Amino acid sequence: MSSNDLAVPPASPVVGRVVLRVKMPQKLRNLELGLLILALGLSALALALVQWGALGKLDWSLLTYAAGLAGLTLGVHLALRLVARDADPFIVPIATMLNGLGITMIHRLDLASGATGWAAAGVRQMAWTAIALIIAIGVLLLVRNYRVLLRYRYLAMLAGVVLLTMPLWPAIGKTVNGATLWVEIGGITLQPGEIAKIALAIFFAGYLMTARESLQKVGRTFFSIRWPRVRDLGPLLVIWAIAMAVLVLQRDLGTSLLYFGLFLAMLYVATNRVLWLGLGGGLFGLGALIAGSQIGYVQGRVAGWLDSFNPEVYEAVGGSYQLVQGLFGFAEGGIIGRGLGQGQPSLVPLANSDYVVAALGEELGIIGIFGLLALYLLLVSRGLRVGFTGTDDFGRLLATGLGFVIALQVFIVIGGITRIIPVTGLTTPFLAAGGSSLVANWIIVALILRLSDDARASVRADAGVSA
Repeated sequence: MSSNDLAVPPASPVVGRVVLRVKMPQKLRNLELGLLILALGLSALALALVQWGALGKLDWSLLTYAAGLAGLTLGVHLALRLVARDADPFIVPIATMLNGLGITMIHRLDLASGATGWAAAGVRQMAWTAIALIIAIGVLLLVRNYRVLLRYRYLAMLAGVVLLTMPLWPAIGKTVNGATLWVEIGGITLQPGEIAKIALAIFFAGYLMTARESLQKVGRTFFSIRWPRVRDLGPLLVIWAIAMAVLVLQRDLGTSLLYFGLFLAMLYVATNRVLWLGLGGGLFGLGALIAGSQIGYVQGRVAGWLDSFNPEVYEAVGGSYQLVQGLFGFAEGGIIGRGLGQGQPSLVPLANSDYVVAALGEELGIIGIFGLLALYLLLVSRGLRVGFTGTDDFGRLLATGLGFVIALQVFIVIGGITRIIPVTGLTTPFLAAGGSSLVANWIIVALILRLSDDARASVRADAGVSA
């Protein structure tokens, strides 16, 4: 074994449950650079294939914009070399590949509709990607020690609640397709709930770090099960009430499920008690059942899920037309797909946002979708790995929460368009058109990178490996 590659024994006080292999920072960053160049090359090739397949020629102006984005992505890499040399080397290349595929398919849909310039969603997505990358670099440079976030956990809670309720404010709130999730400020439409999930993850991690002992060990034993005290149930009930309020007032099942699922997952990780999952899942199921019996929006989503091909449901307002068109797109793509630029993904309504995965499925086929899911699996696994190897409870909980929020969002979106669960209004991380989502997900990437840098640096220090 070389001096650049040292194993940490299981007895390490930092790792405990996981055995890590410590690599030199320079080696990690070189690996990241190689993977990043590969991801950028594949993204550029996909963009060129879309143009060639749809137009029979290349649009060099758009490829120039893509080159500028590549420079900003390399800027993230340089920032890591300066301030987070031990950060995980796989996260940025995976996020870049997903982001590149999203831009490619959105541009493909622009070509089908004839949109050009700022009217083209692909150009706007590139602009938002540039903003998101700059913000990610800023997070890496400013948040040198993630533990400072613990001090502001209650401020994060307040920010999360304010962001969640902003779409309901009369002056700026905006309803799109029946869901009140957006605000419009100065002609720019934003979805504040995307940023709220980060603020709430910080608050959940801080709260559960301080309350885990009482949640684990305090309570009365009944039928051989230790039940929590009523006052310990308070936060669970508050988050449940917020989730139900989002479902009823903002008419969005997906966002409601995302926030409540995030809290339950972090609660389980903090306490290792399955009881909390049962209580929380039962509460959400009961609330959704009651809301579904009273709210036509939820009833329509359930009907579209269970009876998609019924002509009455298919043709109803808010029915299953979009879902069925997406399924037809998957079927048309088959195993290997029609080829980039060769399909008809524009036949699916909102294909550049809610149904971007269905559009990719038509042109890349089942093999392409499996590859896409593999990228998400790797991204989530890197975040959860940081959660297992973090050096303190706050860092472990925060990394787990940030990794899980991506996993849950992918499951809710792709599960909806494949009829595993009812369709919701969430965006697919990094793929779907939308600036708020891109910014939020790149901030999540930056925070996970910061957490992984601390975990690896601490393990290397304990192993006695110099920089």
